[in-house]
Amino acid sequence: MFLSSFSYDLLLKEEKMGKTIGIISIKGGVGKTTVASSMATDLANNFNKKVMLIDANYSAPNVGLHMDIVSPEKTIHDVIAGRARIESAIHKRFGVDVVPGSYFSNKELNYLKLKDKIAKVKGDYDFIILDSSPALNEEVLSAMMASDHLFVVTTPDYATLSCSLKAAKLARQRGKPISGIIVNKIRDPKYEIDLENIEKVMEIPVIARIPDDKNGVRALFNKMPLPVYNKNSSISKEINKLNSALTYNIEPMSLWKYLFGKNFKKEEVNRSLLKESFYTSLFAGKTLGNEK
Repeated sequence: MFLSSFSYDLLLKEEKMGKTIGIISIKGGVGKTTVASSMATDLANNFNKKVMLIDANYSAPNVGLHMDIVSPEKTIHDVIAGRARIESAIHKRFGVDVVPGSYFSNKELNYLKLKDKIAKVKGDYDFIILDSSPALNEEVLSAMMASDHLFVVTTPDYATLSCSLKAAKLARQRGKPISGIIVNKIRDPKYEIDLENIEKVMEIPVIARIPDDKNGVRALFNKMPLPVYNKNSSISKEINKLNSALTYNIEPMSLWKYLFGKNFKKEEVNRSLLKESFYTSLFAGKTLGNEK
């Protein structure tokens, strides 16, 4: 069933329930937090969506550094510990409701409570983005179990890809299959694993392919998410294309490619398929106006 973006918006309003997206990787340094903060701010500022961004990397939270929250009064740690309601831990930055982590918390918490905490506010948002822990432990499991969809961020090298395989295996074991792979920090394709082999090994479609971009370092230095710091950076543009699929909008492309469908890249095709499947369960059995 084909739906217009207008019908998509009506259907989401009818359902009164947002989507929780977990951004995962079990290896540090792949740019996971950059992707999560970029997705959140792009959805809020370029698609007019109400978005919550949660730092679910409890041991080493970094979302606050990307979103200019240096000294948060209340954090996700307070929420999980039951010391604060999730609404009171919100810090509004760059059009996004951000729930940061505590940089100095060392208390043991039941991280699996995250899903229940999110459930209390989920109906107030179009999207809730979770930045998870880069470790194969209970922390990343809490993000997996709290998410409706999971995207794994990887770099195109063997060491990181092996870790990504472990993350995918854990997700499948918990009944939370990965919806797509975001390949980040592409530097020298001649000496990196290509998209086709990544998909073959992972058995998961690549939905974004992002070149290494110095703007990422510059944005973090200025404590700003990339779509705000530089909307024309390669990261910002690719994230915007991915978010177009998630919001049921037409992906930005040249008129020639749009009219004649030539020279589509594999990740563009995958995003088109993701666009049609992302809300399959939501669309099932529903009719809007004259849509068929």
